[in-house]
Amino acid sequence: MSTSLPATLDFTAHHPARTVLVTGASGYVGGRLVTELLAAGFQVRASSRKAASLRRFEWSDQVELVQADLGDAEDVARIMAGVDVVFYLVHSMGDKDQDFEEVEERTARTVAEVADAAGVRQLVYLSGLHPRDKKLAELSKHMRSRERVAQILLAAKTPTLVFRAATLIGSGSASFEIIRHLSERLPVMVAPQWISNRIEPLAIRDALYYLVAAADLGETVNRQFDIGCGQSYEFADLLRIYGRLNGLTRRVFSLPLPLPMDKLSGGWIGLVTPVPAGLAVPLAQSMAEDAVTEEHDIAEIIPDPPGGLIDYPAAVELAAKAAKGRGVPTSWDRSWTNVSDAADSLPTDPEWSGDSVYEDVRSGESDLPAVKVWEVIEGIGGVNGWYSAPSLWRIRGIMDRLFGGPGLGGRRDPRHLRVGDRVDWWRVVELDPPRRLVLAAEMKIDGRAWLIMEIKDRGEGCTYTQRALYAPNGVVGRLYWWAVAPFHFFIFPIMLRKILSAAERRNP
Repeated sequence: MSTSLPATLDFTAHHPARTVLVTGASGYVGGRLVTELLAAGFQVRASSRKAASLRRFEWSDQVELVQADLGDAEDVARIMAGVDVVFYLVHSMGDKDQDFEEVEERTARTVAEVADAAGVRQLVYLSGLHPRDKKLAELSKHMRSRERVAQILLAAKTPTLVFRAATLIGSGSASFEIIRHLSERLPVMVAPQWISNRIEPLAIRDALYYLVAAADLGETVNRQFDIGCGQSYEFADLLRIYGRLNGLTRRVFSLPLPLPMDKLSGGWIGLVTPVPAGLAVPLAQSMAEDAVTEEHDIAEIIPDPPGGLIDYPAAVELAAKAAKGRGVPTSWDRSWTNVSDAADSLPTDPEWSGDSVYEDVRSGESDLPAVKVWEVIEGIGGVNGWYSAPSLWRIRGIMDRLFGGPGLGGRRDPRHLRVGDRVDWWRVVELDPPRRLVLAAEMKIDGRAWLIMEIKDRGEGCTYTQRALYAPNGVVGRLYWWAVAPFHFFIFPIMLRKILSAAERRNP
């Protein structure tokens, strides 16, 4: 079971007897919202298409876990039975197999119809922020879908409170990851004209405050409300401010070109950041319009958070602190749910199943106990890097992205791992702290590869062994191994030495 972030809001429910259903509870907002609803005193029912995906949360034994397909009316009726408030926090964006706009419309209609029949008191939906004078046909597909869902829910008999928010800033959010990686990886960036569009971001903490308060209202509400931090910025300024707060100097230029820059820039974001193109493209398309609040009427029914709304620089600092200090309990990255079957067949012997298996083995000694070295091993990858030639790792990651691989895709939590986690282009397939970590490669290669990191106590000190295994497919796979052999010869010894050195610096 993973460790989730503790509640960040000081909110006590006036109506704790209400049962609250959170759909999309395994998602970025939903997983965090459950924590806050429990802390406020509500009875919570958490829903996901796969109930098993919810068991990783620390709150999983404090809520009622339900599994449902929200497109199935019988499933929805089952999970809505006896519910007072329903949070609708699902979307199909990034699904390559379906048209997410059509799927979201059908699902919203099903949810609205069943909520009416079930006698739900209040629906709550988190939508996107765009100019109100824009017609549906003029909006990006992503924004059009969000607005269409909002209209369907508002037309239901069940009162619906719709929050219209722009970029959410918090550790693990897709928007924050895009801003962070673009700022850190590109000292100079030439971008489409939308880089000058104005955006009013919102700290995830404030978004959660509004959502929790919506479940506790004395009277039902059927209306849309704009929510934001109270100050708008050009998107380019979001990058510059992040850079300034992190000691980086960044230059951003707008480039007007008669090209489909929304799709091109979305694919480019998917290339240089961990956010996949299937998610980055619709997000980039939504940036084609300003996203600024046009009213603050929400204050009439939900007062501003105690201490006021969090501005963007403060939200960035909170997000960075959470990511580095406590880990990320929920994230845009849900690929951990699809662990490759191929990763289960780890060759433990170079003659395994008659296959050719190439191996690179490095070993080193430390005077530290195994548990101290393990702290470095478990934190490898992501923001912590690979302890050797970061520019070469970055180039390899970009090459992998160009060929359709995950690239340097980051990781869920910078300090802790569990089986199934992604670590850049690797997947955790075996975890035995503080002795053994096995990573299976998901990069685009002609074969299968593993990185095995083992620590053995020697009584006084320990031995750290690092093994890279590669089972090639055909001639191309074998050529690949010999082509990267110089890279391994240079990288892996440095990696081993720096891992041990990092452990020693932490434990002088």
